[in-house]
Amino acid sequence: MKGIIISAIAVLAMIQFMVEPGQALTCGQVDASLAPCIPYLTQGGDPGAACCNGVRALKGMAQNTADKRAACNCVKAAANRYANLKEDAAQALPTKCGVTLDITVSKSVNCDLIS
Repeated sequence: MKGIIISAIAVLAMIQFMVEPGQALTCGQVDASLAPCIPYLTQGGDPGAACCNGVRALKGMAQNTADKRAACNCVKAAANRYANLKEDAAQALPTKCGVTLDITVSKSVNCDLIS
């Protein structure tokens, strides 16, 4: 029951941060989408439904090159805030969630290469 409530709150938070057409993607939106993934990214295991919903939301928000690069830079900055980020878990996140994501979750990705 607790997991359902947390998932519902996460989905509501993501909806609140959805990008309207013509607006730039912000790091606040990216961080809110991936916040449920922090336990998975730092401890491993299973990303969970709330995390995967956030990954899907991020994919939906980053539709053009500018937004993908902005999201990439936000993800890179967030990844560098966690010294214990597991790079292998980060690399596997989209696959584990069944999402094809143009943004790599990594501390060292070159976001300028995203097209």
